[in-house]
Amino acid sequence: MTEYRPEPAAAALHAIRLQRGQVAPLPADIAPRTEAEGAAVQRALAHRTGAAAPGGFKIGATGRRMQQYLRLSGPAAGFMAIGNIHRSGATVRFADFVRPGVECELAVRLARDLPPAPCTPEQAADAVGDLVAGIEIVENRYGELLELGVPTLIADQVFHGACALGEPGTHDWHTLDLAALRGRLVVDGHQRDEGVGADLLGHPMNCLAWLAGSSVAAAFGGLKAGQVIMLGSVTPPVWLTAPASVTVDFSPLPPVQVRLA
Repeated sequence: MTEYRPEPAAAALHAIRLQRGQVAPLPADIAPRTEAEGAAVQRALAHRTGAAAPGGFKIGATGRRMQQYLRLSGPAAGFMAIGNIHRSGATVRFADFVRPGVECELAVRLARDLPPAPCTPEQAADAVGDLVAGIEIVENRYGELLELGVPTLIADQVFHGACALGEPGTHDWHTLDLAALRGRLVVDGHQRDEGVGADLLGHPMNCLAWLAGSSVAAAFGGLKAGQVIMLGSVTPPVWLTAPASVTVDFSPLPPVQVRLA
């Protein structure tokens, strides 16, 4: 296999973003061929978009329902730019997103670095400072995913648009049964779906451990203290056709809200 150059694919994906176009299979001479090459393109895209030091990472397809929905056999991750990470109560422009949807997530903020290497869920948990409820705003930028291929999906940040984070609350998250936490996704006052922490690879910290050993973490030099990690959605996305108010509730964690206006 010849040495792969990620910059041409990153430039092509960036141009599609600027044109608000649909990501189709890239030309064979620039398309990433493996997940590691997709991660290298993603890293080049981060540099191109001013996010060389990302605010964190999202993990997609950590739940069986999400894997079935996306036709993926396992998780995939993407960087998150600092400017796309919002606090609960934020209002963002619906028109800024391409066919947006929302997801019901748990998220963590790291208290210390996690090196780019395999680790146990216990080691991953030891690096966590705060656990919060999260909403990921995703974009349906794609056509047929099987034609696009997983490496290019990874290169394009795996549907990521933005996210909103709740507050940590008063509970010590270490005392919570994270597998049993039930998340509810509410859009304009109507519950649209729900799931539990066990839907995320069996336990949310399994997701963080997976990310630490992933090709994306390796491409970015590991996970850094202060970064936010979206651990995955316990429900498939709810696609929005108009502006909406969205709430995710993982009681006893404080709920998180965002308005797309």
